[in-house]
Amino acid sequence: MLPAELLLASHNPGKVREFQRLFSPYQIVVKAPYATDQDLVEETGSTYWENARLKAVHVAKSTGMATLADDSGVEVEALDGAPGIHSARFVSESAWENSREILLRLMDVPVARRGARMVAVLVVVDGQGREIASSQGVLEGTILTFPKGQGGFGVDPIFSVDGTTSLAEWPAEEKDRWSHRGRAVRQLIEICGPPPAGLG
Repeated sequence: MLPAELLLASHNPGKVREFQRLFSPYQIVVKAPYATDQDLVEETGSTYWENARLKAVHVAKSTGMATLADDSGVEVEALDGAPGIHSARFVSESAWENSREILLRLMDVPVARRGARMVAVLVVVDGQGREIASSQGVLEGTILTFPKGQGGFGVDPIFSVDGTTSLAEWPAEEKDRWSHRGRAVRQLIEICGPPPAGLG
């Protein structure tokens, strides 16, 4: 079973809010980042799972707390799956600059060839850094020709499921239901089960 409290190995406020919402129905408290950027470990893995595990183990061993980490990205068909695991630092650490770079590279690519998918891999470890479980969620969609919406974060303004509206235009509840992170969280619960009643 999953612990009733998890420390999130991320300083991204959008991720903090999203994971707090996603785990709330299961009475699991996701705590905000514990320190500053200097405490983040370099993501040297070659897969989403390796990067997520690196972050989770590093934070757990630094704090002695059960830790949740995710690594996620967008894989664009016309870019041969890029930026993938490099999504957060595709051309810079700015989400908008990375999204703009994707749009620029797809400028002459027709709508029919703008398929993409968002991938999230979650890893949960105990306070000693031993893995409890991992999961993966995938959301298929397409890259829009220009950004839309003010919500969400990362590439949400340029990613669409229906080819018309972006994830950044969806209400938070709707995004949670369909998103790659939402799917990964539900898979994690299916694998582990929520904490016993009364411990959340």
